[in-house]
Amino acid sequence: MPDITDDATRWDDIAARLRPGADGLVAAVAQQWDTGEVLMLAWMDAEALRRTLQTGRATYWSRSRQEYWVKGDTSGHVQQVREVRLDCDGDAILLRVDQTGPACHTGTRSCFDADVLLGAEDAA
Repeated sequence: MPDITDDATRWDDIAARLRPGADGLVAAVAQQWDTGEVLMLAWMDAEALRRTLQTGRATYWSRSRQEYWVKGDTSGHVQQVREVRLDCDGDAILLRVDQTGPACHTGTRSCFDADVLLGAEDAA
């Protein structure tokens, strides 16, 4: 993934489009790039996004630890970023990634594996 943050004007344009909440964060959804499977939800600020765009590795802000973390640095469950999209309102980011191993801290492939609250068979 090319580092688009080297182009200061382009980075400034991207950063200006971010619309974080009062805590300075935007939601970041990680999705498996080739299957569309939703893997996890995390949080990013402008710096986490900049680091992600620079390195091609998903970097998030930990609200509990109050620090940046690169997905897979401790677990080995790396998210290699293939594509980054900003939603129309600027308050959410979609990371299309190539996930190695489980994405969820519980050890499951996806953080959305646990409960199906409404399934296709329930919808009419």
